[in-house]
Amino acid sequence: MLRKNLMLLEELQELDLKIDGRHGEKQTLLDQLAALDERVDSVRRTVSEKREELALLEDERRSLEQNLITENENIARSEARQKEIKTQKEYQAVLKEVSAAKKQKSELEEQLQQKRTQIEELSGEIAAREEELASLEANIDSQKAEIQGSIDRLEQEISVDAAAKEATAKSIPASLLKRYGALREKRQGIAVVAARDGNCSGCNMNLPPQLYNSLFRTDELVLCPHCQRMLVLRQEA
Repeated sequence: MLRKNLMLLEELQELDLKIDGRHGEKQTLLDQLAALDERVDSVRRTVSEKREELALLEDERRSLEQNLITENENIARSEARQKEIKTQKEYQAVLKEVSAAKKQKSELEEQLQQKRTQIEELSGEIAAREEELASLEANIDSQKAEIQGSIDRLEQEISVDAAAKEATAKSIPASLLKRYGALREKRQGIAVVAARDGNCSGCNMNLPPQLYNSLFRTDELVLCPHCQRMLVLRQEA
């Protein structure tokens, strides 16, 4: 009777491993879906950040342009005053004002040119990012649909295997099933292994000869003394 139950446990283990593998495949596909969404979201965030940066540069450009207008007005007023000056001292003072204003104007023009260059470069970068985003959004739906189709297929296969697992488990004593489950948790999903040529195929360790020989003549549960897995005798043909 035990040998039959062990055979059923082997079938159960095979189903469990198939289910585990398909769950792993499903998770990989779910990760791929999440990665696709994150890729699009990342480009969207970048575009949004660049647009905010561009808006700030535009504000700074407008401020510089206004300052430049003000400085030109200051120069014009100072130069107009030169015609009304009556003393050398006043004339020298106005010349100094004009010189300072023209220096400030030159600095503003240089800053403004730098700002316009930054705006042009950033606008080009935004255009490239927007093109990338449009391409991603155009292609992502078909990619996600293909991945989702694979997920649906795996879920159907998992459902079929789970039904077969449930049917098999019904024929196994509850105590043995509980022990099997505990071993699976401790031993990377493998609870039942073959004993072949004096070795445990689970941990590849030599079995004590007396224990190995007992597998030929007993109907009692035998565990590997090294990995504690359930042993099923397998003889070479």
